[in-house]
Amino acid sequence: MKNLLITIASFMAFSAASMAAETGWLTDYEAAKKQSKAENKPILINFTGTDWCGWCIKIEKEIFAKDEFKAYAKENLILMEVDFPKKKKQTEELKAQNKVLDKEFAIEGYPTIYLIDAEGKKLSEDLGNHKGDAKAYIELLKGLLAKKD
Repeated sequence: MKNLLITIASFMAFSAASMAAETGWLTDYEAAKKQSKAENKPILINFTGTDWCGWCIKIEKEIFAKDEFKAYAKENLILMEVDFPKKKKQTEELKAQNKVLDKEFAIEGYPTIYLIDAEGKKLSEDLGNHKGDAKAYIELLKGLLAKKD
């Protein structure tokens, strides 16, 4: 029975990681920083409540789910999701990591979104309160990245 529970837990963790990879959003902070460094791209880190936060769901639908944003992000960003769901299952390791990141970045509400570098240093103010569409969000990101260079 114990082996069955371990197998189920491993499958759930693998499924969550696979789903994140399919959407382009990483959930492992160390992996995101490593990829950021290797590809010389900043990380767009999204602190969210995917299954309960109205504004989080809105920005996902109106910006992050759009093909235009996905194409831009694929070429220019490493996407990192730090999720605090109420119903969706997460591994204990992921919950622990997200709790540490929440504290490290002093998150006060959701969504909170930053551009950060490969070391975790903030390159922007909170981008989670942006009102607009994918095109406007991309232009905002381009402007921030141009200032960085």
